[in-house]
Amino acid sequence: MKLYHVNTPEFIPYGKVLEGYDTAELTAAMERIPLPASGTQYAPSIPALEECGIYREARDRAYGGMPIQIGMCWGRNTRLNCLEYHRDSEVNIGCGDFILLLAKQDQIEDGILDTACVKAFLVPAGVAVEVYATTLHYAPCQRDGKRGFRVAVILPEGTNTDKPVFTPGNREDRWMTARNKWLLAHPEAPEAKNGAYVGLSGENIDLATRRMIL
Repeated sequence: MKLYHVNTPEFIPYGKVLEGYDTAELTAAMERIPLPASGTQYAPSIPALEECGIYREARDRAYGGMPIQIGMCWGRNTRLNCLEYHRDSEVNIGCGDFILLLAKQDQIEDGILDTACVKAFLVPAGVAVEVYATTLHYAPCQRDGKRGFRVAVILPEGTNTDKPVFTPGNREDRWMTARNKWLLAHPEAPEAKNGAYVGLSGENIDLATRRMIL
């Protein structure tokens, strides 16, 4: 599978690298959070990360002064499983190199996305990347199988918290699994078994079984 770098033109439709941010304090705080023995964890808001100086910088510069939260996804993962999107961009910063599996909302046809549309992008350690609201994404994948990954997730405040209670008025409403989170699951994913909308067809990509060509 081709592995693209976020500094290449192929990344332009999906997001951009954010320059001028000092991420050292944030990544040091992330490193102090232990990795799980297996699988992944996610917390929308982590006080130890939001106490870092980059919180104010990201709020005022990346999000134009809007309220934000800094959480983290961390652990060990090599599989696609699902793709999600928000109504806003997401900013990611990793302690080490990590891989994002991405597609575009406009590639969804009749409620289904073919995983053949998915591309893999390498994000270097400490680099802040903006993933656009129109980009489908999910849990990062590790570049180093022994190291796992720790990736900061910066989003508008309240995102990925409790799903609002409402009566669905269209098909997309049924994809919502949390506040400001719409999700398409692969039939093999645990999320599908827990009732998430099955909206991915094709292979459930597993980077552990793929030769990655950068």
